[in-house]
Amino acid sequence: MFLGRFFLVWVIGFSCFLSFAFGAALLPDDEVEVLREIGKTLGKNWNFSVDPCSGQEEWITAIPVKRSENAVTCNCSFLNSTVCHVVSIVLKSQSLPGVLPPELARLPYLQEIDVTRNYLNGTIPRVWGSMQLVNISLLGNRLSGSIPKELGNISTLVTLNLESNWLSGVLPPELGNLSNIERILISSNNFTGELPETLARLTKLEDFRISDNHFTGKIPNFIQNWTNLEKIAIQASGLEGPIPSSISLLEKLSDMRISDINGNRAFPPLSKMKNMKTLDLSFNKLSGEIPGSFNSLSDVDFMYLTGNLLTGLVSDSTSRKGDNFDLSYNNFTLGSSGTSCQERNVNLFASSSLGNTSGVVPCLKSLHCQRSLYSFHINCGGDEAKINGVTYGEDLDLASPSRFFQSRYNWAFSSTGNFMDDNFDKDSYTVKNTSILSMNNSQLYVKARVSPISLTYYGFCLESGNYTVNLHFAEIMFTGDKTYSSLGRRIFDIYIQGKLVQKDFNIADEDGGVGKEVIKRFRAVVTNSTLEIRFYWAGKGTTAIPSRGIYGPLISAISVVSDDEPPPEGGKKISAGAVVGIVAAGLCIVFIVLGILWWKGCLGGKNSVDQVLR
Repeated sequence: MFLGRFFLVWVIGFSCFLSFAFGAALLPDDEVEVLREIGKTLGKNWNFSVDPCSGQEEWITAIPVKRSENAVTCNCSFLNSTVCHVVSIVLKSQSLPGVLPPELARLPYLQEIDVTRNYLNGTIPRVWGSMQLVNISLLGNRLSGSIPKELGNISTLVTLNLESNWLSGVLPPELGNLSNIERILISSNNFTGELPETLARLTKLEDFRISDNHFTGKIPNFIQNWTNLEKIAIQASGLEGPIPSSISLLEKLSDMRISDINGNRAFPPLSKMKNMKTLDLSFNKLSGEIPGSFNSLSDVDFMYLTGNLLTGLVSDSTSRKGDNFDLSYNNFTLGSSGTSCQERNVNLFASSSLGNTSGVVPCLKSLHCQRSLYSFHINCGGDEAKINGVTYGEDLDLASPSRFFQSRYNWAFSSTGNFMDDNFDKDSYTVKNTSILSMNNSQLYVKARVSPISLTYYGFCLESGNYTVNLHFAEIMFTGDKTYSSLGRRIFDIYIQGKLVQKDFNIADEDGGVGKEVIKRFRAVVTNSTLEIRFYWAGKGTTAIPSRGIYGPLISAISVVSDDEPPPEGGKKISAGAVVGIVAAGLCIVFIVLGILWWKGCLGGKNSVDQVLR
């Protein structure tokens, strides 16, 4: 699709070049005037001293940077190449401060409006419904209000991308009239209500994403009509399960992300999905055994079943399936694989019921502690750092989509997920600040560890007792200005010892704000020498600001310290019972000594008795 669009733009641009080379084609005055009005509405300063279709630098960037394209494109083939008309306006990543221009409807040949990643506010103009647009891309702005039902009149529309805005309301049933639509992307908004039944008519649909919304009702059975569907994302959408069995009819699916839905139990039938490359069914409360048909998914690159209630035996053949396979946080019975937290590219951390109830995950059962410890400190994603005499251990492992790593200290981590849609061959699981930092001890915040789905830090060899857990955060990927980079929303949950202690945590919403230190303090009880701290992305927040793949948990540093005073270095802690015994023995000795002294008259007691007897 991208190559086809590129070729179309090239042909149109080349025809314009030829026309201007012979000094023939011009843009009509009325369209020039419309562009003036559009520029004012958007907050875009165009140079009208040259013809907008001239192809000069002000109107089109000759060698555009990807995701920052800037182009007003014309078709100059009208009336024997003597007249031009504007067919496309693409203004990406420019932080334009205005509103969406209703004046677009006065450009009769316009097919595309793409203002991805700007700072536009206001609503979507209803008058756009009278146009013959092919592409509407409004991702990453501050748009509010509902989707106008008039958009359902655009029978030519192929792509509707409204992701990462503040849009709300129910989806208009008229969207079912978009007979040529191939892509509907409306994630990261505030839409409500049920998906309208009219969407069943969208049989050309190839890409459907509705994550991070507030829809109600169940995942509809009518999705079985979308037999051309290649990608579907329903994560934290508000919809309930179960995943309909009719999803098995979508044999062209290559990317299926359905997670964080309530009321789901059965494992969906997947045997016919031979093209599957990415499968994310994490945190759906799926129960029972993985069906035998699962073995047909031999070409999957990424598979995430973490955070379910799946049971049965994890055989050696199952644990070797897929390039990156995550089974963590389930109730499996482990075979010989249970001796390791990581088998090739398969993450087995806490994948059995034993690990979820006893506190010590089975794959660490062989770990022998030389002595009990009372703290651990981690500079997450960064080098070793000394802060006020305390050493924060380095955390430099490169990680991977399904990774367990044990450090040289008394902690380890488990990371799940890959950053999808970022167009990078290899993801980075540590990040460096892009915002200005304003805090003491900034060496703890220059870098951070991130994870696309779930990140668990696991402390071990700890003495039993009460602990204080300090979690250090700083939002270093967004900005605090009036640009599109400030519109990102990073939202995740925090669990300590399996208990949810902070839901929908947003670093930038805290008092510190962007680029500032945020420390969250929690209490924890250690009873079996282990402490688990888990950060979990439940599908909420933006995923494409400032670019695609920016989302999920981010942690800068961790400090865990026992509330009890540790014994001297090389010493051994005395138990409470021993302390009571020592105190009691000491008191007995004191009373015996006092009794002897009294009897000998050293305290005056015996002389008084003798005097009475005489």
